[in-house]
Amino acid sequence: MTAYLIVKTAHIVFVIAWMAAGFYLPRILLNIIQAGDAPPVRERLVLMGRRLYRFGHVMFGLSLLFGLVLWLGYRVLPGFPTMVAAGSGWLHAKLVLVLLLFVAWVISGRWLKRAAAGGALPSSTAVRVFNEVPVLVLAVIVWLVLAKPF
Repeated sequence: MTAYLIVKTAHIVFVIAWMAAGFYLPRILLNIIQAGDAPPVRERLVLMGRRLYRFGHVMFGLSLLFGLVLWLGYRVLPGFPTMVAAGSGWLHAKLVLVLLLFVAWVISGRWLKRAAAGGALPSSTAVRVFNEVPVLVLAVIVWLVLAKPF
């Protein structure tokens, strides 16, 4: 049981770190939009965005790794509790929503790459709305994990 709790703790910590990066990267993009034609400010924000994007990928990878261990660890670790059982449809719904969050993360990275190349970004209103959607998706994920409704 100790191994399970350690893995679950690591998964939660790395998910929190990835989500923090996922919430902040669109804010950096918004600042890039608002910086306009100020090259030093724009370059600094792009640099910050690149570092955050790399950090987020590492955090996502680690959270995915620990999540896989939580999901399938019972197959290789004796005595490891399983999350795969009858009535675990919530897990499949959660995985679909995590995939949507990852797609939003990749879109943010593509916008960052476009900004670094001097390309146009969506409007500030669109980026603001884009920044709020992951919060709602995360709220549904947390509810699914806690309530396990199906």
